[in-house]
Amino acid sequence: MNDGHADEVHAYTIRLELVDEPGELLRALGPIANNGGNLLSIFHERGNLTPRGHIPVEVDLEATPERFDDIVEALREAGVNVIQAGAEQYSEELTVIIVGQLVQTDLSDTLSAIQDGTDASVTDVSLSAPEGTENGASARLRLATQSGETDSVLSAVRSVASEKDLRVIEPLTGGGEA
Repeated sequence: MNDGHADEVHAYTIRLELVDEPGELLRALGPIANNGGNLLSIFHERGNLTPRGHIPVEVDLEATPERFDDIVEALREAGVNVIQAGAEQYSEELTVIIVGQLVQTDLSDTLSAIQDGTDASVTDVSLSAPEGTENGASARLRLATQSGETDSVLSAVRSVASEKDLRVIEPLTGGGEA
């Protein structure tokens, strides 16, 4: 007898990267609708660009687990760049600043190491080098993570920064009620 779990509808979040061209968002939504996904929200960050120069889009939807797998597969088959697809929506966001020889130590590699070492996603990067990159730079990183994972994400950021001789300016943590 079926335990009912395969037919249960769950909320899912899919992070996409889209080229800034007319019709790209509609092209990405087609596979979701065609495979039985029920849209809950779309966060289209047209003013921001990913490190690859694309537009980040976060789609929240409801579907059964089987339909969700079909949706992700159909998106990829349609040539849509699926960055992350999962059942747990990110519920916490933190911002850190990394300072040092960011360009010389390969900022892209640093961002990849942070994402690979955590369950976090780098949602925004701002690089500043007012005196030129040879004198060091600073980068503001916005990280999205699941509830309760902030400490492990910060630990991973510290570890990556330590390996590359970079300094981390961490967010203030909540100290209880005022």
